[in-house]
Amino acid sequence: MDAILLSLKLALWTLVLILPFGIWVAHRLQKAGKSKSWIEAGLALPLVLPPTVLGYYLLVGLSGKSFLGIPLVFSFTGILIASLIVNLPFAIQPIQRAFEAINPEIIEAAQVSGLSNWQIFRLIELPLAWRGITSAAVLTFAHTLGEFGVILMVGGAIPGETKTASIAIYDKVQSFDTAGAGVLSLILLGTSLIAIAISYGVFGRQPSRTQGRES
Repeated sequence: MDAILLSLKLALWTLVLILPFGIWVAHRLQKAGKSKSWIEAGLALPLVLPPTVLGYYLLVGLSGKSFLGIPLVFSFTGILIASLIVNLPFAIQPIQRAFEAINPEIIEAAQVSGLSNWQIFRLIELPLAWRGITSAAVLTFAHTLGEFGVILMVGGAIPGETKTASIAIYDKVQSFDTAGAGVLSLILLGTSLIAIAISYGVFGRQPSRTQGRES
């Protein structure tokens, strides 16, 4: 139970901190110009890097450093930083695609009407991109719950501090507690299935119907 609660705490903090950043970056990428491809490639690195490689660089980069007197390695703060970095693609890409799908004529009409850039963003772009934002939130939350390699490298397996549900599953398998590992695995499997169903069912099919009606 402690491991599950810690995973939920990590997922919630990750979501609260990364979602506003993801919205800002995704919106700025529309005007990135020639550097857009390089920025996108850098943000997508966590998708292709082995977790041990990313975890190693984070471990080296955070070693010996602290935040408000709290060491960043083998602490909740450290695994939170690691979680934020590894979830960048999940928090940015769905929102970016949603912003890019907005008809430019709508933005031009708003500009002609005298709306400021902030008003256009708040009143037009955000409401039209809400499916991508919600999808990013769901995927980030689910991915954080199941993250293993990077969290283990940076945080270890300290009970109540860095031992998340995925690490607890690994420890139970190592100690031949297959029943306990099975229960935890089933919980994470159910959570991931629900997240994927929401992302694909609610935020995937419905826009297609809308586009069909518009065409």
